[in-house]
Amino acid sequence: MYDLTTLNLVLATSLVLVNGIISVWLKLDMEKRLLIATLRSIVQLLLIGLILEWIFELSWWSVIAALMFTMTLIAGITAVQRSQRRYPGIWLNSIVAVFASSWLVTGFALTVVIPPHSWSDSPAQYLIPLLGMILGNTLNGISLGLDRLSEELVLRRAEVELKLTLGATRNEAARQALQNAVRSGMTPIINSMMVVGLVSLPGMMTGQILAGASPLESVKYQIVIMFLIASGTALGTVISVVLGYRRLFNSRHQFLFERIYKAGE
Repeated sequence: MYDLTTLNLVLATSLVLVNGIISVWLKLDMEKRLLIATLRSIVQLLLIGLILEWIFELSWWSVIAALMFTMTLIAGITAVQRSQRRYPGIWLNSIVAVFASSWLVTGFALTVVIPPHSWSDSPAQYLIPLLGMILGNTLNGISLGLDRLSEELVLRRAEVELKLTLGATRNEAARQALQNAVRSGMTPIINSMMVVGLVSLPGMMTGQILAGASPLESVKYQIVIMFLIASGTALGTVISVVLGYRRLFNSRHQFLFERIYKAGE
């Protein structure tokens, strides 16, 4: 595999200038955000690269677990930060959903799909990248699901309250909102699965091919990763939406609309 130099990285970074030019040309006022995003990407990736090199050499379970916990916690917090409407308990719901879905799927992958004896000598090399890929997609699904749930309940307030007044249970009254929220969270990954290999070549597969791995072997790994991501996204979205639903409807089948508020209020 060709070792990239600092010059190579600078040349690649210069391509971001195209985005900046477009922003200035169309007066999008995104230059500052683009600059910050670019700098954060460079710093964060270089930092995690150094950390991973250190962790891969040590292979200490305590350090691996601490990094995995930190990654998951950040993912849970980030998922809520993208929501326009919130309610009491949404942060805890998001963190629980991220932990439950991503760790469960990762655990299944490294005990059932990939036998433990094949990665026990270098656990960090499998655990951290695998969890990271699942987390990145799961937090997107959770974020979309949470945002869509609160938005749907706000828009359908009259309909939901009318159904409750006429004797419907909280599940019956909120069913449409729940379905739309889960559907919203799962749509991106389903769209990706529909065109993978035809329109896009996923990052893991591309990276393995560039590193010299067999294309067919790379495809096998990508299939496993894609399905793990899809499962984690679906599970995380469902958990977060159901927990949100239980926060906004009590056991007496009342809609607690007043709990929903806009971010920043």
